[in-house]
Order: sequence, then C-alpha cells, then structure tokens
Amino acid sequence: MEVVSLANHKSAIKRHRQSVARRLRNRGQRSAMKNSVKKLLSAIESNDKDAVRSTLVAATSIIAKTATKGIIHGNTANRTISRLTKRANTVLLAG
Repeated sequence: MEVVSLANHKSAIKRHRQSVARRLRNRGQRSAMKNSVKKLLSAIESNDKDAVRSTLVAATSIIAKTATKGIIHGNTANRTISRLTKRANTVLLAG
C-alpha cells in the first residue's frame, strides 16, 4: 500500500517511506500484544490453571518485547504485566 507523500525533497520522501513502514510494523506488534492479553483474560475467565499459566508466560514475553522495541513505554509494560499477573494469581493461587 503506497501512501502518497506531500514531501518534495528526496530525503523527506525517504523519511516518509520509512515512517510508513515503521507504523505498519508497530501496528502489527501492538496488535499481537493486545491479542495475547485478550487470550490471557479469557483463560482467566475460564479458570483453567494450565491455560492461565502458559498464556501468562507468553503474554508477559510479548509485552516485554514490545516495550524493548520502543512501541510502548517501559513503565506501561511493567504496569500491564503487574496487573495481569495479579489477576492470573487469583486463579493460580485459588484453593
């Protein structure tokens, strides 16, 4: 998908091309992160300990990678991981 640029200079045209590519890449990463969070939340709703354990590890990894790549802020990632872990522990530590 080629986005028409209003830029006239060669360097500005290149920067626009780069920003479009980065935006699409970041959007895919952010979407994957959100999908992993949704998967974890549905596993928590179903009270399936094995599913919660495995999806928590996967979601934590994806969120941390997203922050490392600069797509989301590091503190946002840490806060999200903390809140998800607390919610997962209600299922994992339930008697």
